Amino acid sequence: MNHLQHNPDLTSSVIYGLGWVYLLMFLMNAYWVRRSYALDGNCRLSLGGILGKGEQIPVAAFWAVYAGMLLMVAITHLTGSNNPQQFSLQMPEILKEPINRASNPVAFFIGSTSLYVLMIVLRKWWTTPTAGWILLNLSILFLALSVTDYDFRQIVGKPDNVPIVAMLYIVGFFTWLYFKKSVDNDERKAAGRPLFEQENNEKVLTWPDLVYTELVCMVLVTAVLIAWGIVLQAPLEEPASAAKTPNPSKAPWYFLGLQEMLVYFDPWMAGVVLPSVILVGLMAVPYIDFNKAGNGYYTFNERKFAVSTFLFGFLPLWVAMIVLGTFLRGPNWNFFSPYEFWDVHKLELLNNINLSELFWIKGLGQPLPVVPPGASFAQQAPIILLREWLGLVGVAFYLVVLPNIMAATVFKKFYIKMGFLRYMVLANLMLMMMSLPIKMVLRWAVNLKYIVAIPEWFFNI
Repeated sequence: MNHLQHNPDLTSSVIYGLGWVYLLMFLMNAYWVRRSYALDGNCRLSLGGILGKGEQIPVAAFWAVYAGMLLMVAITHLTGSNNPQQFSLQMPEILKEPINRASNPVAFFIGSTSLYVLMIVLRKWWTTPTAGWILLNLSILFLALSVTDYDFRQIVGKPDNVPIVAMLYIVGFFTWLYFKKSVDNDERKAAGRPLFEQENNEKVLTWPDLVYTELVCMVLVTAVLIAWGIVLQAPLEEPASAAKTPNPSKAPWYFLGLQEMLVYFDPWMAGVVLPSVILVGLMAVPYIDFNKAGNGYYTFNERKFAVSTFLFGFLPLWVAMIVLGTFLRGPNWNFFSPYEFWDVHKLELLNNINLSELFWIKGLGQPLPVVPPGASFAQQAPIILLREWLGLVGVAFYLVVLPNIMAATVFKKFYIKMGFLRYMVLANLMLMMMSLPIKMVLRWAVNLKYIVAIPEWFFNI
């Protein structure tokens, strides 16, 4: 039972709605049973010697048992929704408590980055149809069980947030599809076989094949949007008022990554410089890319650096930031766990400190050099440079010296093939991208606010 007694975790409508979800999962897995019976064959099963050396059992039998369990759960939900007080099938506390305790920005970023690394390393395993189907089932089961928690349901079930949940599944599917085709082509090329695009190069006419396909897609999308508009209420709030602002006040979902960056960067950096770098970087990619492999076909082995860099910027640094801002940032922009009540009175005091303060006050034990009130630019500059010299040197080293060190070591091949100009563009784009996780780590580790803090000139990094 939730801590708010008048807001129970389970209601009749929730139980009944989950019944349809489990019924849909049963139908999905019933189809999978048929597919598995036709393609997966048999496996040898021995229960501690009870079956001798092991009997040949169809793999589809395991999926049939799982589908049968889903059907029983669906029937239980659809027929027992009138007694929510006696219903016990919900997210167990033994799973919610560890998730709540481990929920913080550090764990979230480390977890999302670790999943990204595992996605690259284990791409040959999770791109198999069976592994992909297992992951899909696990994600739906986790979501269905989590919906039985009142606080989780209030966040995920908001009309504004439902499309974000759908977006995560869409992003997951197309990422899986890319890696599946890439792994297949990489194995084909290693074996000396023709690529998938070359082997299945059947061409069709725009009319009628493509036009009919577009027509069917248009009808399906229209039907989905109509059903969406009927089932979900429009996310309209009360009229705007200068005396009462929403808490939390969030940007549209596609800007939540930028809003999250405002936690770590000055507004001019998070709202102007970094978005501009992203746009310029995307435009510069065709001109700085020297690798001609991978044009017209899926591959990972021939484009490891390009694909890994792009996906790191897209998944952990963009999609994960959208998830963080949508589902885990609550009132006062505090971090909340998935099963935690969004308490507007929750306060997390942070003693953020600038690098210059760390150096002068904590390091040398001396007062911070102060600019006299009303001082001219000529009088301000020497004091500011003295105060912020460490941060300025660090930024100059990061953007000017470090690219040259990289050119002489880990990126030596890139430098030789690309030349100085193209390489410097690539290196600085990468370093600007990496500035976000670096700044995040510094904020979490030592509460560092700005590396260079010059409020007199409205210049903070």
